[in-house]
Amino acid sequence: MPTSDPIRTVLFDLDGTLLDSIALILAGFHEMMTVHKGAVPPDIVWTRGIGTPLVTQIAELADDAEQAEAMRVTYAHYNVSNHERLARAYPGVVDVVRTLQRSGVALGIVTSKKRRGAFRGLDTMGITDAFGAIVGVDDVSHAKPHPRPVLQAIELLDADPSTTVFIGDSDHDMASGRAAGVRTGAVLWGPFDRDTLARHEPTWWFEDPSQLLPVLLPGDGPVPSEG
Repeated sequence: MPTSDPIRTVLFDLDGTLLDSIALILAGFHEMMTVHKGAVPPDIVWTRGIGTPLVTQIAELADDAEQAEAMRVTYAHYNVSNHERLARAYPGVVDVVRTLQRSGVALGIVTSKKRRGAFRGLDTMGITDAFGAIVGVDDVSHAKPHPRPVLQAIELLDADPSTTVFIGDSDHDMASGRAAGVRTGAVLWGPFDRDTLARHEPTWWFEDPSQLLPVLLPGDGPVPSEG
């Protein structure tokens, strides 16, 4: 995909990209499995589904729909009760968002969380006001890796896909962005490794939040990181 057009719109995933909520996510998983299954499988069983809707993840572990709903309630209760204690911004990302906001770049969130949960995460970081569009899983007919969430954010921001980039940490993010026809940036500080993301051929790799601004700010020129 061409990288010469200036970036005018930046879409971010939330968990694992801006919000360091992995400890919270795994603790909720442990609580849910202990309560409803009496045993906790390896964390990879849960982390590989990060970036997809919660109900989809739970359905793969539950015996039936009734148990799935009970598991969802337990997980959601733990998440809400412990959010402020365990979730926080990744170091440097708040400054990145604020700098982009001041520069006039249009900003959006595309997450597989429900809208209410997305606002909770953004409020925790103190950056809710920076985003002109927030697309949660309950705002769309198809979740990531389908392109619909990214396309919906583009529509809400009246943006051009050719000058839009979607930044995320999961293969679901990369697949969604590519299918929507935008450039993609893969961050490596979340739970997914380079090998998992590489098959989607992200436009840029980011190993640290400090690498974001030289690529994303208009006028600086998008310089792909080696990888």
